[in-house]
Amino acid sequence: MVVENWPIKVHVRRRAAEALAGLDVAGVACWSRRARAIAAAALARAAREDTDAYVQVKASEFLAEGVAAADAEAHEAALEHLLSEAAAAAEAPTKEGPAAAAEADGAAAEPGDGCGGGDGVAPPPAPAGAEVTTGPLGMGVSNAVGLACAERHLASVYNKPGMDLIDHYTYCIMGDGCCQDPEGISHESCAYAGHLGLGKLIVFYDDNGITIDGHTELSFTEDVGKRYEAYGWQVLTVEDGNTDVDGIRKAIAAAKACADKPTLIKVKTVIGYGSPNKADSHDAHGAPLGADEATATREQLGWKYGEFEIPDSVYDVFSAHASEGARKQEEWNKVWAQYQEKEPELAKQFQRVVLDKTLPEGWADCLPKVTPEDKGKATRLWSQDCLNALASTMPDLIGGSADLAPSNMTLMKCTGDFLKGSYEGRNMRFGIREFGMGAVANAVSLHKTGLVPYCATFTIFSDYMRNAIRLAALAQAGTIFVTTHDSIAVGEDGPTHQPIETVPSLRMIPDLTVIRPADGNECSGAYKVAFEKSKLESMPTFLALTRQALPNLPNSSIENVEKGAYAVIECADPDLVMVATGSEVSLCVDACKELTAMGKKIRVVSMPSWELFRAQPASYKDSILPKGVATLSVEAAVTMGWEEWADAHVGINCFGASAPGDTCLYKFGFSVPNVVYCALRRLKGDTGVLSDGSQGKH
Repeated sequence: MVVENWPIKVHVRRRAAEALAGLDVAGVACWSRRARAIAAAALARAAREDTDAYVQVKASEFLAEGVAAADAEAHEAALEHLLSEAAAAAEAPTKEGPAAAAEADGAAAEPGDGCGGGDGVAPPPAPAGAEVTTGPLGMGVSNAVGLACAERHLASVYNKPGMDLIDHYTYCIMGDGCCQDPEGISHESCAYAGHLGLGKLIVFYDDNGITIDGHTELSFTEDVGKRYEAYGWQVLTVEDGNTDVDGIRKAIAAAKACADKPTLIKVKTVIGYGSPNKADSHDAHGAPLGADEATATREQLGWKYGEFEIPDSVYDVFSAHASEGARKQEEWNKVWAQYQEKEPELAKQFQRVVLDKTLPEGWADCLPKVTPEDKGKATRLWSQDCLNALASTMPDLIGGSADLAPSNMTLMKCTGDFLKGSYEGRNMRFGIREFGMGAVANAVSLHKTGLVPYCATFTIFSDYMRNAIRLAALAQAGTIFVTTHDSIAVGEDGPTHQPIETVPSLRMIPDLTVIRPADGNECSGAYKVAFEKSKLESMPTFLALTRQALPNLPNSSIENVEKGAYAVIECADPDLVMVATGSEVSLCVDACKELTAMGKKIRVVSMPSWELFRAQPASYKDSILPKGVATLSVEAAVTMGWEEWADAHVGINCFGASAPGDTCLYKFGFSVPNVVYCALRRLKGDTGVLSDGSQGKH
């Protein structure tokens, strides 16, 4: 914080001015009165008098533009308020030196100021950036593969001779832990990168020989370089990564010279380099050096600057890079202007897909629409129709399956394969690599160039990439996870392939939209939701689709899917509401016919997505699931979580069995007689789990 009358070093003033220049009025409003006063007074003086021109400019920006408001009059009032706060502060006792800075810096979290709860004034949003959220080891290098895939595809589609719109390298730094192939992800993605020949992917391996347990020789002795060479990578080595900066530069140049292979640069380093007592030790891996050791390290390295103190020379270097970046931006703008003249159609596509990241008018009109009279089929087949309809009209769509395309029905017929030599293709052949596939697809979205990625496997195998699914929600990646064979109706493959807990457990992941469609229209609705979430919100969707054929339902529509739940069979004043997902909706429709013949008033609700329904207004939710009315859930999965929507349940809380799909469904309780029986029990007052599948074990 720039504080008047306190001679802070210029690098601190620069950082403070940069931070403040980016704040808006909401960010300022959540500071304490005292902090606003200090900031306003300091910035006003900095704008007039600071010895560093850069600080003057940034301070002026904040005072003139950073205090955002709805209109000029409000803007002026906000600025006047800040300056009046400064005048009032001049009459109050003041702190000086570091104490004043600490008070001002900590003000954003001061109780009662409206931040973090209070009266609802939120802190300013974090600035947008290019990085991805990695977290688990191996995820980062796998994301790097996805970013490099996105670059290669877009370059192949849009670049023309002398007019390169997309042209960048992807750099990644990984450590020993990433190379130890955690859960298989780095092996899967790096083998895929080598297969594709991603020559613009450059990965630095910080080869310091230390993990949390200690030296890597305790558990890790393989030759990483030879493994990567076997993947099809170029492998280079920098023997002294601690001091040989020129060696690193030469390795980067050699990596760029190899256009047909990704490059791994093994940089041999000492962890905690310069620390007299903790270098080359796991003590420097997961904990701070400590104040005394940090001081000793500075002395040993000859580093004369304090904690978080950055020399002005660093700012000078980065400022020069900023100037170079501005020059390159100007060059790109000239290429783009030329491109629009010479390639008008592709330019329009590039503008919408990559730059604007919008959807064209009527884009969803291509999705299939069916009636109950149309022949039913498996939702994985309706999914195929949806994917191919979108693929023909939306060049944004790219993706593939983990060696299951003929079963998942996810091959786009209008385009070729994304392979070495044909990067313009949109069918990604991931091979049997679910975890790597999920991470790569996430990064294609996080490339932020408007691509809509999907990846596919069996529902049960989503467990292999669950962490990538979770990180898609956490990192806001718009991946569409397409899964098929979604229940015990898989049949003869048996319990190892029959999802029981899978879909309910995925509903527990925050910000993941799970959709289990029940017919053709619901599949179309699922793809409309998923495509919009990916393109417009950069958020993931998980689809669970059937192997077996299902009839088309009355009242199903794209619009009803967007609501999350709706009445398939309506009843104005029901005795019982049956609510189901996917293949069990048509089962409830059949059961409803028998119950109606008995004189019972039944409403059947399809709930393709809990998350979409949960987001609806209370009035709509109450109209679909009226309070005080008996409600029975029916889903071929564990009953966990259904208490939110129903007070009685038909499910399967045990593993399945190897038998034909229809036999499995009948034996485990997903039959009209059992659903009718459970409905009658609920009407008599029974609640809780009325059928848990255990009868199928006898």
